[in-house]
Amino acid sequence: MKLKVLREDNYLPDKYSKYAKEEYKYKENPSVSFPIKFIDKPEGTKTLALTLIDYDSIPVCGFAWIHWSACNIPGNIDYLPENISVGNSLNLVQGKNSFASPFVGEKDTNIIERYTGPTPPDKDHKYTLTVYALDCSLKLTDGYFLNEFRDKIKNHILDSAEIELLSRV
Repeated sequence: MKLKVLREDNYLPDKYSKYAKEEYKYKENPSVSFPIKFIDKPEGTKTLALTLIDYDSIPVCGFAWIHWSACNIPGNIDYLPENISVGNSLNLVQGKNSFASPFVGEKDTNIIERYTGPTPPDKDHKYTLTVYALDCSLKLTDGYFLNEFRDKIKNHILDSAEIELLSRV
């Protein structure tokens, strides 16, 4: 399986990250999720799931920052549309991101249970997008934690693909 995400000069476009226009933000956070193309999914794919994690955040905040997790994306689609996190026309299930951390203290589910785009504070960061092709739907509900997701996908991964997306400081 392969993934394709639009880039501008090798960076994730501003619309989906730190320099998004105000109409693409929610409470000062980039909120429009980027489109993703899925290529050569394996036969038998029932659903897709994804994570978007910033491992470059570890020196800044002490842990890898989760920007988005979603599952139960229909396995018969080849393209995840822009802003699906907010519009959610495909009824995907979305987990908590790192804004849910007690160290951050955010309570608004429109922030903590959706895509919140990259906002690197110190230098350009690489954001790791991982997509999993699964042989089932996951028994998770909105607001799940990443550890729950990892437990549920065990023994159900048909294939996975990973790409790094660069976002500018």
